[in-house]
Amino acid sequence: MPQMPALPHTAYIGLGANLGDAQATVRAALSALALLPQTRLQAQSSLYRSAPQDADGDDYVNAVAELQTALTPHELLARLQAIEAANGRERPYYHAPRTLDLDLLLYDDAALADATLTLPHPRLHLRAFALLPLLEIAADIAIPGIGPARPLLPTLAGQAIARL
Repeated sequence: MPQMPALPHTAYIGLGANLGDAQATVRAALSALALLPQTRLQAQSSLYRSAPQDADGDDYVNAVAELQTALTPHELLARLQAIEAANGRERPYYHAPRTLDLDLLLYDDAALADATLTLPHPRLHLRAFALLPLLEIAADIAIPGIGPARPLLPTLAGQAIARL
């Protein structure tokens, strides 16, 4: 079987859900990421349970996926939003409980901000539910404009998170 050619970009996707069967939804979303065009699912973290941050509702199930992709950041974001929509994602209000949330956390070392996308994700370094699973699959990663991610983890010790 021929090998897939190397893909030029590395992206990290944060996954979260707290409505319905959240574990099944996150697992299905990981499968959907693996099917994206010009993209390979390179790694995925364990699933984690975390309390909502600045939000209401049940605990979240979270994970992070590493993708190798030829999609641009905006193309990838559009694909992520399509996966969310296919899983019934609605946005009735800011930080509403959700069937599925897919966040583009990092894309190579890109730093950008426009009307639809900010990279790196502006709250990545403030959220244990994103940082801990990211470090599980990318132990030495640095966040552009911030620096190495691992030393940030102790500052988030007050945020409840547990591996499932």
